[in-house]
Amino acid sequence: MKHTLSVLFQNRFNAIPRMAGLFSGRGYSIDSISFGQGEEPGLTRATITTQGDKQIIEQIAKQLHKLVDVIKVIDLTYEPYVERELALIKVSSSPSTRAEIMQVTDIFRAKIIDISAKTLTIEVTGKEDKVNAAIGMLEQFGIREIARTGSVALKREYQGVIQSSS
Repeated sequence: MKHTLSVLFQNRFNAIPRMAGLFSGRGYSIDSISFGQGEEPGLTRATITTQGDKQIIEQIAKQLHKLVDVIKVIDLTYEPYVERELALIKVSSSPSTRAEIMQVTDIFRAKIIDISAKTLTIEVTGKEDKVNAAIGMLEQFGIREIARTGSVALKREYQGVIQSSS
């Protein structure tokens, strides 16, 4: 089963290689990993997607907690959370296919961010399945290049019902 882990840590020398080494050294797979500045200077948030049953994920979380720079590990899989991925997709394009590519782009609420005589570069954001679907629909035109970020995720805070003020 796919799990999404959110890891907050102090970004000191070798913190990232130690985290990645924990996975490779114990034979755990990483489907995607994204890093970015955390909510305070010096803190970094990593979003890691991995595979495993509940016991394996608990073991990974325990091992991550043992790393001296790690502050917090949350398995978001069983929590309400928001998740996004970004993909840049360069597609072959000619005057005869451009309108159809633009239609596909609109359907996925994507953006054309670069254009040349022979290509269009499209930015798609959303959950992994949306990004995969967009790529699947664009394949028929000839994909030249793809760059993907991997998932970024945060726990959803609001979980109640919105009260009407009427």
